Amino acid sequence: MSERVIPLIDQRLVSVAARIPPELTTPTGLLGDALGRPLRDLRISVTDRCNFRCSYCMPKDIFDKDYPYLPHSSLLTFEEITRVARQFVAHGVQKIRLTGGEPLLRKNLEILIEQLAALRTVEGQPLDITLTTNGSLLQRKAQALKAAGLQRVTVSLDGLDDATFRAMNDVDFPVADVLEGIAAAQAAGLGPIKVNMVVKRGTNDQEILPMARHFKGTGIVLRFIEYMDVGATNGWRMDEVLPSAEVVQRIHAELPLVQLDASAPGETAERWGYADGSGEIGVISSVTQAFCSDCNRARLSTEGQLYLCLFASQGHDLRHLIRSNATDAQLASAIAAIWQGRSDRYSELRASLPPDAGAGTRRVEMSYIGG
Repeated sequence: MSERVIPLIDQRLVSVAARIPPELTTPTGLLGDALGRPLRDLRISVTDRCNFRCSYCMPKDIFDKDYPYLPHSSLLTFEEITRVARQFVAHGVQKIRLTGGEPLLRKNLEILIEQLAALRTVEGQPLDITLTTNGSLLQRKAQALKAAGLQRVTVSLDGLDDATFRAMNDVDFPVADVLEGIAAAQAAGLGPIKVNMVVKRGTNDQEILPMARHFKGTGIVLRFIEYMDVGATNGWRMDEVLPSAEVVQRIHAELPLVQLDASAPGETAERWGYADGSGEIGVISSVTQAFCSDCNRARLSTEGQLYLCLFASQGHDLRHLIRSNATDAQLASAIAAIWQGRSDRYSELRASLPPDAGAGTRRVEMSYIGG
């Protein structure tokens, strides 16, 4: 087995200036990138901090007590986030997902949710406002989040076995507390709830069937995510990836499944329903079965960097424009120019790259821009 080398890279320093084009672009609600993919989904990271230390995202040997998180002055304010989001909505965004780090660590997050919930799509409809969380603070915050205008939550949970879960979050957090958070979210009406499980072969793949059994018939959609080569610190190896096809096979052998149609264009998960009609699961296969061709997602970092791909090597600095008195028209035009030049399709190209193609490549950390 080869030795893992985990470089310490501050991806936050890698960015390019977002420029105002000579001719301003009037938003029409339909903005295509260089491959014709429309802009429909904006994921906003509200903090680079997390109270878990999952090895596939924020390994403790890198993100230790001395790790230099962003100072508060570097973070976009709620008003700045809402202003940027308004320009994205003018270009056609219909869904906003709040991420982190752990987004519920951002103080007074309900205020931001209220501001975003007041926005309307170009057709005059409310946005789909969602949030991804590790569930640790969900029990105490679920009702306030719903009252602020949050519609749905996705909860990360990598196993039901307490010892396995504590080992994966690496802060000894009990699985029972996450399950209580999920129950509180259900009671508050934050649904339909999705539960995401990152599967690492040899680490938690024995939890696939227990998780399926537990959530079957509850109205909660369980989704299995292939362990991805995001960032530079998680020590990713292909032999730890359990292909989604095998996940489906394992579940189907005990709980028969039938494939379902996608619920929306650009959906990341392949849907499978239980043959007895008692719910569904999803599989997200960005390693073995890329879905770049209809990717319609942009990502805004905590400090205002716009990323065009989860595997991006650099961001585009929107904060500079925001804080240098750019008008809304100029900001919207800068966003349009960036998206129109987008040709990212890393997952599609991964299989054709030489094995060491990623060596030395600076890819943004998942904890910095969310999933």
